[in-house]
Amino acid sequence: MKIVACIKAVPEEQDIVVKSDYSLSFERAELKVGQYDLNAVEAGVQLGEAIGDSETIIATVGTTKLKNSKLQKSMLSRGASQLFAVVDDSLESVDSYATAKNLAAVIKQIGDVDLVLCGEGSSDIYSQQVGAMLGQLLRCVSLNAVSKITPKDGNLLIERTLEEEIEVLEIQLPAVLSVTTDINTARIPGMKEILAAGKKPATLWGASDVEIISTSCTEIISTLAPPPADRMKIIYEGDSEENINALLENLRKVM
Repeated sequence: MKIVACIKAVPEEQDIVVKSDYSLSFERAELKVGQYDLNAVEAGVQLGEAIGDSETIIATVGTTKLKNSKLQKSMLSRGASQLFAVVDDSLESVDSYATAKNLAAVIKQIGDVDLVLCGEGSSDIYSQQVGAMLGQLLRCVSLNAVSKITPKDGNLLIERTLEEEIEVLEIQLPAVLSVTTDINTARIPGMKEILAAGKKPATLWGASDVEIISTSCTEIISTLAPPPADRMKIIYEGDSEENINALLENLRKVM
């Protein structure tokens, strides 16, 4: 089985600077693998180990910042065998549809893909749209909220955690699945895995190699951080009825 895990390189949150006008500066923020995407990679690797004779590949799209060897090692140290990426600076701020369209182009270029896995959303925008769009573009089964994947006689048994129930489905391949964070705990690579990742193949395609789109259907006007809120610093000591009633009264005032 050929499995593709789609990931997105996102800025390191702790290095994002909020400027005086509440706009955000990403100049000092290095890229890392999105937190939700780690679950998709782990799900692919675990499924491949359970089935045997399988390969988990990473696919991504982004700017020339993806050429960073440290970032590539971080991607490949999680158990995947190789990396395929479309790299072009015109993809700096593309929306969900353009991202899905470009990922579909990468997956078609890889060829003979049985299963595509996505995280439940990206760590920066978290629109939760790319997986569903990707399934439509690839014209195959597409499911979100997937919390468990079990191989069964050439098909997959899927559990979806919904609001009040767990839905169990048996699906045929090919398919696109968006997994939740409950599906697994992503492995933390050690030094051995990081060093081995440096020897794994990474194929970076440009706009001349893969047909991509860099025009978005939406336009971002601005991205602003909320203004800081002053703490009221009201402290209640003890769980007396008087303190509880005072706490509730103050909560009503601010809600």
